[in-house]
Amino acid sequence: MIRFGILGFGAHGDRRLMPGFARATRSRVTAISRRSLAKAQASAERYGIAHAFDSKQALCAAPDVDAILIATPNHEHCADTLLALKAGKPVLCEKPLALNAGEAETMVRAARESGLKFGVAQIFRFEASVNRMRERIAAGDLGRPVTARAEFHYWGLGHPRTWLLQKAISGGGPVADVGVHCLDALRYILRDEVSAIAALGRADEHSGEVEAAAALSLRFASGCLGAVLVSLRAQYRSPVEIVGEEATLRAEDGLTVDHPVTLELWRKGACVERETLDNSDAYARQTDAFAAWLEDGAPFPAPGDEGWKNQLILDAAYDSMRTGKTVQLGSAP
Repeated sequence: MIRFGILGFGAHGDRRLMPGFARATRSRVTAISRRSLAKAQASAERYGIAHAFDSKQALCAAPDVDAILIATPNHEHCADTLLALKAGKPVLCEKPLALNAGEAETMVRAARESGLKFGVAQIFRFEASVNRMRERIAAGDLGRPVTARAEFHYWGLGHPRTWLLQKAISGGGPVADVGVHCLDALRYILRDEVSAIAALGRADEHSGEVEAAAALSLRFASGCLGAVLVSLRAQYRSPVEIVGEEATLRAEDGLTVDHPVTLELWRKGACVERETLDNSDAYARQTDAFAAWLEDGAPFPAPGDEGWKNQLILDAAYDSMRTGKTVQLGSAP
């Protein structure tokens, strides 16, 4: 049993992390930290967590914490990871891994030098539906992939994470916040790497220092072409579609843990197969997989290197949005 300490326990902890730990079999939470000690103690009491801190250093030093889960705002991820590693604790860090690829590289290299495990919480790699898409494409059920599309939209006005509109804290708008999920999911499903990206974004009167919506065009190393569409100005939807030479695989809300996802296989204009999968245990699968990595050496689907690769693509997307040019990406680290 791996005992986690959560740095930055807030709305994400209440909504996603603790329900996940409640279903986990190899991991549990023994400590949390918040900026306010009173709030940390209230959250700890609510969930029966042994320790509450307003000090990150104290949490990382706690003897009955085996691993650190970082859920602080994005601009704190790098420093928090380095702090936890210095304390001798392996780290699972929320996405996006950092504000830029330079920070992500610093985090990955620090973990390597320390000999400690370092993962990125790309939750959709732990969805049953995403993994079934990955399996079917690898099995050749679609033939060679021709195009791949992922979207992620949600209503951002009035969102409690007001810091998302401050670029120095968030790193960007929906491209950094949920576009990273789309990019990572396509890379994972296709087992392919992005070799070039062209991006367009638009701001509006409510989006502060970041974009409100964006469209990304991708070329993968295999030649498959991709599209990612994201926004903070539409009701929640997250379709995923892979078009192959022989068939198409699609899910209307492929990136969600809130309800079962139905995969449809289409051939010659007709749906020939339907399968519905439950993703409600994705957060439990994520922390239990990290525990298995620590205890058994079992492969973890989202090592920190994958977060670094995603960050390189995010940087290239913002570079393209700024310059209006297609950006070529080098070989992945």
